[in-house]
Amino acid sequence: METRLADCRASDACHIPLSNLDVSEAKRFQDDSIWGCFERLRMEDSVHYCQDSPYGPYWSLTKYRDIGAVDTNHKTFSSEQGVTIVDVPDKHWTQSFIKMGPPKHGEQRNTVSPIVAPENLTKLENLIRRRLRTILDGLPRNDDFNWVDMVSIELTTQMLATLFDFPFEDRRLLTYWSDVAVTTPKMGHAIDSWDKRSTILSECLEYFTRLWKERINAEPRVDLISLMAHSPATRHMEPSEFLGNLILLIVGGNDTTRNSITGGLLFMNQNPSELRKLRDNPNLVSSAVSEIIRYQTPIAHMRRNAAADIIIGGKQIRKGDKVVMWYISGNRDEEVIENANSFIIDRKNVRQHLSFGFGIHRCVGRHLAELQLRVLWEELLNARLEVKVVGEPERIASNFVHGYSALPVHIAA
Repeated sequence: METRLADCRASDACHIPLSNLDVSEAKRFQDDSIWGCFERLRMEDSVHYCQDSPYGPYWSLTKYRDIGAVDTNHKTFSSEQGVTIVDVPDKHWTQSFIKMGPPKHGEQRNTVSPIVAPENLTKLENLIRRRLRTILDGLPRNDDFNWVDMVSIELTTQMLATLFDFPFEDRRLLTYWSDVAVTTPKMGHAIDSWDKRSTILSECLEYFTRLWKERINAEPRVDLISLMAHSPATRHMEPSEFLGNLILLIVGGNDTTRNSITGGLLFMNQNPSELRKLRDNPNLVSSAVSEIIRYQTPIAHMRRNAAADIIIGGKQIRKGDKVVMWYISGNRDEEVIENANSFIIDRKNVRQHLSFGFGIHRCVGRHLAELQLRVLWEELLNARLEVKVVGEPERIASNFVHGYSALPVHIAA
């Protein structure tokens, strides 16, 4: 805790008035100075109202139990106005099943869930293992390279292409569209307007519409497009709803795994005793994967809007208020998780984390994400690769996706 409080002081979070503390500032996530802000809120104001932010007024929930209570109460806390802190303009709004309540939510979610059913994951495991061996064998030796690009993105993009039965040679388009979809337009940035973002995502819709037309006239298969094309719950979606569900599935299949692959390697380098522990006992791989996902928290927050007046943590939340569940903070709540700021791969109750959410919106692809991470670490251990981090990670400027654009590493021959 002392380290985090030092971070707080260094980042000025302890000195500004509590009423002015806005934990949505993307730069704090990019420079990794956000931790002190959340530490302060958990200690002083765990249900915190920010009146003035670039995203309008909002409530922050920063403790594990409060987040769990809201996440499991979909009747009082609705996702229908969006799941991120940003309010998307009506002109650019896309519907998806994560933004729906029952029964339509369940019907559409159940349409795609067979792709991650246990029997299909068993089939996918051998494919993931073969691909990982090819990726690892092809990495440079005695030369620095970017782990994010050559491993994290490559593995997850190959997997996404398989899930959609997407043309393999164009698979990097999936990464591009995912990155664009989670970008909040800002002047001076590559995506500087909502119109530009929508123009790019319309190219995504056009590409997938061609695939849809092929699949709807073919025998049903177990890929995401075919599953949606042949289900009564999704067969007659409007184009904007189709695009919304595509974005949901692309981002969900990309960001959790991609950034946990990068974070896991970084954490093992930062905590060599944990890496030695894993090498000495490879049976800890599954436990290590859960700890990586907790410690990284690849989706930093989820947003809801109150559908009724309610009191949480002694604070009166009014109907219509925006409520932001900071998973990234709840995963460091030491009232629930012992030594939460430490990376410990064999901790007790290691699966007790918020990274996949709770309730009806719990991440549908969580078992696939865990599978890819487990196979990665099994193959790294089997190959006895010494992958050394040789520079500082480059983090993305986002308060939603907690991730990386680069991690320089080196493998000695």
